[in-house]
Amino acid sequence: MELLLHYIWKYKLYQHELTTTEGLPIEVIDVGTSNTDAGPDFFNAKVKIGEEVWAGNIEIHTQPEDWIKHKHHLDKSYNSVILHVVGKAGAGVVNQAGQLLPQCELHVPPKLRNNYEYLLSSDIAVPCSNFIGTVPSIHILTMMESLLVERLERKSRDVFRLLDRFENSWNDVFYTILSRNFGFGLNAEPFERLALAMPLSILLKHSDQLLQMEALLFGQAGMLDDSDADDEYVLSLKREYQFLRAKYNLKPLDSFLFKKLRVRPTGSPFLRIAQLAKLCQMIPGLFSMILETEDVGKIRLFFHVNASEYWQTHYSFKDKSPQKSKYLGDASLDVILINTVAPILFAYGLKTGSDSHLNKATAFLETLRPEANSIVSQFVRAGLNVGSAYDTQAFIQLKREYCEKRKCLFCRVGHRLLKEL
Repeated sequence: MELLLHYIWKYKLYQHELTTTEGLPIEVIDVGTSNTDAGPDFFNAKVKIGEEVWAGNIEIHTQPEDWIKHKHHLDKSYNSVILHVVGKAGAGVVNQAGQLLPQCELHVPPKLRNNYEYLLSSDIAVPCSNFIGTVPSIHILTMMESLLVERLERKSRDVFRLLDRFENSWNDVFYTILSRNFGFGLNAEPFERLALAMPLSILLKHSDQLLQMEALLFGQAGMLDDSDADDEYVLSLKREYQFLRAKYNLKPLDSFLFKKLRVRPTGSPFLRIAQLAKLCQMIPGLFSMILETEDVGKIRLFFHVNASEYWQTHYSFKDKSPQKSKYLGDASLDVILINTVAPILFAYGLKTGSDSHLNKATAFLETLRPEANSIVSQFVRAGLNVGSAYDTQAFIQLKREYCEKRKCLFCRVGHRLLKEL
């Protein structure tokens, strides 16, 4: 309820004349700036109480007792509060300086309360799905742009954490994020752990020998210890890894971390590691090429790699399959580009202050086909159009950060619906 009071105050949605509990009229000249950190709820507000104009901060509570419960009466930072706004008036409160604060009861309009409770209590995955399709497209478009930026900023924070870990080595960050996305959701975590267990600096010392790169990655994934295949390729991998493991004092992961059951053959973690090894041969120049290349079609071609010869007839060790090239499929390429290239371009733009890389990241997503998943389907059924990965990434942000958390008060669609339903 307190969040709803904040919302009503911020947008002046009260439908009654405001007065203090002492009966003095209140004119809100400026509601102030919403504060999401410690301290009063709204900074730099301006209100006229009776004949006096006050400038300062606003604190909002469901009931007056919360002022004491939160120990604001002992905190000097609340001495700047000029008005205590409550959902239900009660006993007055004083600040740390002993001054009695004007108190104002804020009534929640019944229609707004009902709409809010409906959105919060709805058991539908997208609470406003029955109404969102009626929102004018111009409002949806502006919201989508904001949501996409939010999602890319969130992913950028992950990039920056890795940058700190790798002492500002963009190649290491790129390698780690790329590896994670080669897990394609189901194996994302173990593939990231594989990248952290197999340092890029060691891997690249053997970039001219693909077999050695494969041996390092398969060995560090713990997959060579589990394999009883006795063909020459697997035996070669084992010999190479045994030597390299001792040379670099490597400690492999447990292979059970990688999910292998109920995985399509083309999504086999064995095949994905083989494809990743081939792509890793390019990493020293790949990140630079992505930064410098303006043609998104050419960037796509950078990732169009085929696994080594053994994998043309295998999806895993030992088990053979018909002869077939093992390039990344178009859908898999899209996933890699959406979750690796666009976020790291955006993060690089933020870090270096380069608007061109920020714009390139969003433009890149506009060229990629929309993702097909349950989240996107929910918004399509609600009547929204999907044209590219730009849209689907925005919808994923909306669903995960607003719908699932029932943050309807902070959503542009929720705001519009709450005012108009």
